[in-house]
Amino acid sequence: MRLARIPVSFVLILIGLVLQVSVLGRLQLPGATPDVLLLMVVGLAMVYGPTGGCLVGFGAGLLADLAPPSDHAIGRYALVLCLMGYAAGLLRSDYGRQRSVFGALLTVGGAAVLSTLLYALVGALVGDTAARHVGLTGLVFSALMYDLLLAPFVVPAVMLFARRFEHDPVAAAGGEGGSASGEGLGTLARYRTTREASAGPSYKKKRVSGLAKRP
Repeated sequence: MRLARIPVSFVLILIGLVLQVSVLGRLQLPGATPDVLLLMVVGLAMVYGPTGGCLVGFGAGLLADLAPPSDHAIGRYALVLCLMGYAAGLLRSDYGRQRSVFGALLTVGGAAVLSTLLYALVGALVGDTAARHVGLTGLVFSALMYDLLLAPFVVPAVMLFARRFEHDPVAAAGGEGGSASGEGLGTLARYRTTREASAGPSYKKKRVSGLAKRP
């Protein structure tokens, strides 16, 4: 992961964590809580790829595990967001430029469903049965609806902010290739011009000298 991505990811994840804990966590909405932190991870993963998404997801989940009022085992949410970041990074296309809005929404919807199910599964393994009392179906449906409603506002902004600090290899390759081809054509053109310009006088000189030697 590039060093320039660390402060960018930290600032975005910190903003998402503050919104998650201070605003969305206090709304008392029915079902699940809107997961803006998951949307931040998905947006960054769709720019950074699977490795960067995995690292960002783990760091974001670990911060969420440690932030009060955390009521679950440390590392539980880190595991979930780590896997979601890796999966979302695999769906990256054209160096972080999503080809369609539908593809981005589909990625967010899949991450919302899978993260809720995986979080409940890990909770069941460590003895947390809260999902059973609330209702897993209701949690999955509400998480899907909330995240899809927030996705058009969060994910494009995160991707745009992250891409501002990214080096675009396509543009760089095109620029280098254009410069190289321009220099090559320029050199070739100068070479041809020189030869054409010098060919005339030398030819005439030979003809003149040849005539001068005749008796």
